[in-house]
Amino acid sequence: MRDTYQSNDEHCEQELYEIRLKGHLDGRWADRFWDLTITLTENGETLLTGPIVDQAALHGLLRKIRDLGLPLLSLNCVELGRTDAS
Repeated sequence: MRDTYQSNDEHCEQELYEIRLKGHLDGRWADRFWDLTITLTENGETLLTGPIVDQAALHGLLRKIRDLGLPLLSLNCVELGRTDAS
C-alpha cells in the first residue's frame, strides 16, 4: 500500500499567520518581528499577526520566539480576507 501526497501549488506566496504566546512580549523586541502586528492581551498573552513569506521565514520566526523564552500557545494560518466573524 502506498500513500501519495501532492503539493497544493494553488496557495499564495505569503500566508497570514496568528501566533499566540504566553506572556507579554517586551516592546524593545518589536523590531525583531518584521512587519507583524503585536497585540498584548488582557489575559497576559501576546498575539503576533501578519504575513510570513514562506516556511523558511516561519521557522526563523519560531526560533526567535524560542530564544526569547516565551511559550508558544498556538500557531494558525489564516485565510486572507477571513475575519473572526466568519
